[in-house]
Amino acid sequence: MTPEELRARLARPGLFAGLAPSFADDAPGAPRPPVRPAAVLVPLVLDPERPFVLLTRRAAHLSSHPGQVSFPGGRIEPGETPEEAALREAEEEVGLARDLPELHGRMPAHRTGTGYEITPVLGLLAPGFALRPDPAEVAHAFAFPLATLLDPAAPRRERAEWKGRLREYWVWPHEQERIWGATASILLTLARALRG
Repeated sequence: MTPEELRARLARPGLFAGLAPSFADDAPGAPRPPVRPAAVLVPLVLDPERPFVLLTRRAAHLSSHPGQVSFPGGRIEPGETPEEAALREAEEEVGLARDLPELHGRMPAHRTGTGYEITPVLGLLAPGFALRPDPAEVAHAFAFPLATLLDPAAPRRERAEWKGRLREYWVWPHEQERIWGATASILLTLARALRG
């Protein structure tokens, strides 16, 4: 898909209207912790040769989700909108200037098993921007090809036992990274919207 085709799909009215919020891939009936609002930036980079989604791998020393793949983002501070929080966190985590992403609205919320209700904010980026990942938060940033995102056969379901419960979750293929959990679910929502 070219950047022009991608822009055209994103401009369709009600792009995410038919998609429901997603929830943590967990056992039915599992207890839910109190809700904490968070936001992430879902950056689509309009590279004419190879459009991609920008992802990060969290630093290994973090107490929460160390070494996991994620979007830039975090908690919404009092008085912030999801858009403001997503842009602030992207600037803090990877050095992405707040005025660079061209925002294209909110995707359906995702509720995690750890109690976060994540609002994904979709943003377009022209190629050629500079990143400065903060080693206190991010091990590195990397590209997830749009071609993989648009391949219906790419995501797969896996299951594992965690804290005595069997969990099922989505996993996306990548040469170096394991993309699963909330990040994989948000990517699946984006893929369904773009394929539709």
